[in-house]
Amino acid sequence: MFKQIKYFQAVVRCKNFTEAAEECYISQSAISQQIQSLERELGVILLKREKRKFSLTPAGEFFYRKSLILTSDFDRICAETLQLANGVEHELTIGYLKYYRGKELQQAIVEFRNEYPEVALHIISGTHEELYESLRTGKADLVMSDLRRTPSNQYVNYFLTKGFFYAEIAAQNPLVQLKSITMEDLKNTPCIIISSREETSNEEQFYREYLGVKSDFLFADSLEEAHLMVVSGKGFMPIEFNQSDVTKDKVVRYIPILWESKQLYCQYYAFWRADAVKIYMEKFALLLKKYFPPELSNEDA
Repeated sequence: MFKQIKYFQAVVRCKNFTEAAEECYISQSAISQQIQSLERELGVILLKREKRKFSLTPAGEFFYRKSLILTSDFDRICAETLQLANGVEHELTIGYLKYYRGKELQQAIVEFRNEYPEVALHIISGTHEELYESLRTGKADLVMSDLRRTPSNQYVNYFLTKGFFYAEIAAQNPLVQLKSITMEDLKNTPCIIISSREETSNEEQFYREYLGVKSDFLFADSLEEAHLMVVSGKGFMPIEFNQSDVTKDKVVRYIPILWESKQLYCQYYAFWRADAVKIYMEKFALLLKKYFPPELSNEDA
């Protein structure tokens, strides 16, 4: 019955028997027969068929909703059973920066889970220094972070992309009329950065030295809090994008930050210990890099 339920879900999701059959790698007649068999076993009509169209009956709607919960629970039970049987080596802890806002990590996680369902993924976030400490102490297996120190031979340093700095500023601020901006222009506007209390001095030093921030700092615990501070007019937030990702927003604007007429950028890497015995770090890093724009995925970009 479980396979029949999967076929039923595919038909409802695709809203089409032909597409569902292709997705399930069986013929259209076969998937139709499987659903009819499911209906006979349940003793109810799930689909109301009208020529080439169909609609869910009230029983079908109820069964579809509950079946999604059932299959989700079943998939998780199978994955956890496999992990238990294979042992703790099939775990992978990924760390990412608190202020990271791209979709690449999400996309890599989805593909990795599909390709390696036996691996239990754990996700943590932190500042650059917190992620480095997690990697050093073994609390994280791989971290995606910016490059702030000379690469060490103790770690694999796998280049991912360049992130170009923009100033996120409230749309009502007169500064949004500028096509580009410098830290001299922003010297009277507080700089909002995301940091834990323990790391405020390290983060402040980085932004002073690397971006040349001249203004006072305001600290936020999360990206959402920092956005709200910007929107409320408390200051600007330095934020990195792949250039192709910058979009217009009704409540904020993103202005390129320049230093000596060139836009500031930072480099993003995937880091993991060179002596690590787990086999999945490089596999995950390759998937992660796959989702960054190809024109920015090398150090010559």
